[in-house]
Order: sequence, then structure tokens, then C-alpha cells
Amino acid sequence: MNIWETLTGSDISNAWKAFEVRAEELPPDHREAWEQMKAHLLPYGSFTAGNLTPIMDNALGLLEQTAADGLSIDEALGGDIEGFCAAIAGGEAAAGYRARWRAQLNRNVAKRLGRRGH
Repeated sequence: MNIWETLTGSDISNAWKAFEVRAEELPPDHREAWEQMKAHLLPYGSFTAGNLTPIMDNALGLLEQTAADGLSIDEALGGDIEGFCAAIAGGEAAAGYRARWRAQLNRNVAKRLGRRGH
């Protein structure tokens, strides 16, 4: 990346275009979740939304991994996409959302490993 890309914002535009290419490969339910995640995360963005680039990259990576693992969106995100987005962006009540997803994730992992969750 050079200074011109940073000044013009083309580095961010290119990153977001790459996200869309990756998202096209998702199954329909995961693709719909991606669209919802974008809508819920954009309000947390700065003027250029550059601060969201790493968050969006990780969120998309999570969707890609859960799709590859055969998990549904509800299993992956607990059925609350808006809350998930608030948690990863650091919005109000983020700690409560994180605790809920941690518990959900632990239950899902335990279930996948053949053990009973708490």
C-alpha cells in the first residue's frame, strides 16, 4: 500500500470489493447474514469506514469457517446478528453480548465434540 492509496481511500475500496467476492462463495443463509452484518456494522464505522476493515474481515472469515464446518447461522451467531455486531464493534452492552456468545460457542463446541453443554 502506498500513500496515494491511503489518501484516496482506494485501499479500503479494494478491501471491501474483495470482501464481496469472498461473500459470493457463501451459502445463501450465510450470505444473508453477511448482508445483515454489513448493515449493522456500518454505523460503527469512521468517516471512511477504514476502522471496520479488520472487523469485517474477521466477521467474514467466521462466516466462511462456520459454513465450511456445516454450522447454521443460528449455531454460529446465536440467532442475534445485531447483537453479535454490537459485540464485535464494541457497542453498548457489548460485554453482555460477548458473554452470551461465549456460552453459545462453548455449547456448540461441546455438542460437536459429543459432550453435553452446560
